[in-house]
Amino acid sequence: MSAGRVRTKKKACSSDQSPDNLPVRSSGRQVKKKAAEAAADDDDEASEKKYRKCEKAGCTATCPVCFASAAERCAKNGYTSRWYHLSCGEHFCNECFDHYYRSHKDGYDKYTAWKRIWTSNGKSEPSPKAFMADQQLPYWVQCTKPDCGKWRQLTKEIQLTPQIAKTYRCGMKLNNSTKTEGSDQCSMPEDLRVAEVSDHWWYSMLILPPLLKDSVAAPFLAAYYPDCVGMSPSCTSTNRLPGESNLVKLEHLKSVPNLTVAGMNKYFQPFYQPNECGKALCVRPDVMELDELYEFPEYSRDPTMYLALRNLILALWYTNCKEALTPQKCIHHIIVRGLVRIRCVQEMERILYFMTRKGLINTGLLSVSPDQYLLPKEYHNKTVIIVGAGAAGLAAARQLHNFGIKVIILEAKDRIGGRVWDDKTFTGVTVGRGAQIVNGCVNNPMALMCEQLGIKMHKLGEKCDLIQEGGRITDPTIDKRMDFHFNAILDVVSEWRKDKTQHQDVPLGEKIQEIYKAFIQESGIQFSELEEKVLQFHLSNLEYACGSNLSQVSARSWDHNEFFAQFAGDHTLLTVGYSAVIEKLAEGLDIRLNFPVQSIDYSGEEVQVTTADGTVWTTQKVLVTVPLALLQKNAIQFNPPLSEKKIKAINSLGAGVIEKIALQFPYRFWDSKIQGADFFGHVPPNSSQRGLFSVFYDMDPEGKESILMSVVTGDAVATIKNLDDQQVLQQCMTVLRELFKEQEVPEPVKFFVTRWSNDPWLQMAYSFVKTGGSGEAYDIIAEDIQGKVFFAGEATNRHFPQTVTGAYLSGVREASKIAAF
Repeated sequence: MSAGRVRTKKKACSSDQSPDNLPVRSSGRQVKKKAAEAAADDDDEASEKKYRKCEKAGCTATCPVCFASAAERCAKNGYTSRWYHLSCGEHFCNECFDHYYRSHKDGYDKYTAWKRIWTSNGKSEPSPKAFMADQQLPYWVQCTKPDCGKWRQLTKEIQLTPQIAKTYRCGMKLNNSTKTEGSDQCSMPEDLRVAEVSDHWWYSMLILPPLLKDSVAAPFLAAYYPDCVGMSPSCTSTNRLPGESNLVKLEHLKSVPNLTVAGMNKYFQPFYQPNECGKALCVRPDVMELDELYEFPEYSRDPTMYLALRNLILALWYTNCKEALTPQKCIHHIIVRGLVRIRCVQEMERILYFMTRKGLINTGLLSVSPDQYLLPKEYHNKTVIIVGAGAAGLAAARQLHNFGIKVIILEAKDRIGGRVWDDKTFTGVTVGRGAQIVNGCVNNPMALMCEQLGIKMHKLGEKCDLIQEGGRITDPTIDKRMDFHFNAILDVVSEWRKDKTQHQDVPLGEKIQEIYKAFIQESGIQFSELEEKVLQFHLSNLEYACGSNLSQVSARSWDHNEFFAQFAGDHTLLTVGYSAVIEKLAEGLDIRLNFPVQSIDYSGEEVQVTTADGTVWTTQKVLVTVPLALLQKNAIQFNPPLSEKKIKAINSLGAGVIEKIALQFPYRFWDSKIQGADFFGHVPPNSSQRGLFSVFYDMDPEGKESILMSVVTGDAVATIKNLDDQQVLQQCMTVLRELFKEQEVPEPVKFFVTRWSNDPWLQMAYSFVKTGGSGEAYDIIAEDIQGKVFFAGEATNRHFPQTVTGAYLSGVREASKIAAF
């Protein structure tokens, strides 16, 4: 029997009873007898009819009240044949159920209209309970008066909006006026049901999870079923075009994988779209991540509320990443009917703090004042010393400082930035002695920080003409053919390594040579002399990527990070230099320059850090962000010593080196030949000169200044190590005059040559996996020691090594770990 047809034995026949239930004709005596019996029974059951408990097991409501008041015969707080449970404080009566569910009742059209919208947009069942929760439950709103904060139930006809939620005061009339009734409405007691919402069991008694209305996340998630990502399918913001089926929606998405929101930075794509994968720092809006499940196990059975709030918070952050996102800024965007809104507001705060600690929001270049720390006071009782003021150290310090944790940075050099070092002495252009290119901008924190600073990044074009010595531009078909063969060789390397252990590893250069020779023998193809030279160019590019000659690089693990999602999208030149970001990160932090750390003693309850001048610094936690090369050379003494496992991992990676040269000329002699390209390649005349100025970058995309920058990679690094800067310059000029032989190449008016390998506090550019090593070494180096000593830097980031982004993210990661301890 359906819920709507339940009747008590003694209940009089109502007008909608079927003929089978009508009373039969009886004699007068029988009628009188039955009437007497009925009267006696009515006396016995009076109390049972006056009240009826909710039948939901565990429900605490002894005398339920109908919130709907829709039916003319609504039970209100009286008797009904059945109470329908939505939560422990919210029920509706059988009469109101019938009012919407029965086809001959007045509310039926409203229910069916809602049902049509729900089924066209959503995936969950459009049940009467879902209708009541989505359309009939009253809204609850919190008084915004600082000394009140009580929750009040709005009348049924009031539609809650973010503006009302933001400004509501107790007693506020919301129909035609914003005036407040009476003088002290805040003194009125709060509904007793509000206190129950905070109890752990209350949520488990909720029949339906909350689905937010008009969520800020809706434009990001238009390709999903709204109810699968915590949003109500009945809202206009989640509606599809009339007649558009779910199948059409998903099929359409396959052709538009990168959904961007109007007016938002195109590099902000925080959510995966359906059927999309392999995008770094992206979350699935319909699934909880492992670390989220670990932190919030109570949502493992039904993650809807968590997903609704997490998606809302992420969308709000990317809508305005220039201001800290606080609980107060989120609350008024939580629009959902019923007491569950109170629970959502409470949970939102927990989720917001978790996401802040993890660096998913409230990150980058935000700077907060002491009265606006991003985490609650229980996080503030820590002291941290950070060794190194590079991207990793500054990222961690900025995060911890914003959390409310006391941080001091000890930097050995007389400047901040580490391997980020910009030269601003060239006319009109910043030239990075270290990093200056952002590889893959979608969701890259560098793109976020540029947005926060209002900096534009220059998208690098794909055109790269390969110029031979003698001045001829290589036929693009030859370049494409050799690029194909080069990538085919790497594909064979990938196939070879599938069943190989670390002990079976060989140098990448050796394996490439072996595959190349086998291909020549088996195919009978003979490459021309030019094709051989072009192949050498591609090999030099690989050495540039690895930061080493290929004889040291692992064939098995050279591209270990490619097994993880990488940053997609444009490669860009940061024309203002990474220093713009680094300097902003450092603003307001306690940084002590010229303080080289000699030892770290973590044998006691607190950690003692000793610097070269003999000063002993005492702290609870220390974060080490020095380059891999310094760890390999024991530049810092640890007590107790580092574990054998960690030392082995440190030594299984290579400290790669590349060098740069930048030259400013009196005019742009390359323009007519390069025709607006951002860079051009140098085809080496032989393998021994591979890596010697293999690529030249035009450092002024606007074409006003005359500055070129080139790189020295692989064995060529050792070639120039013993040359002075003038000798390196002459070698570079010889190359340029060969590439532009048809014209005069002027002498530069200014230049620099980097010497990263000679810098005592750096000694490297970026890491790589040596032969016999593995990507796991990055994770082992990153492991903390006893919750006291932590490690960050590009050589601790398995997913994104070798980059400023990777170093930055490692700092954010360690800040999260330190805050959680």
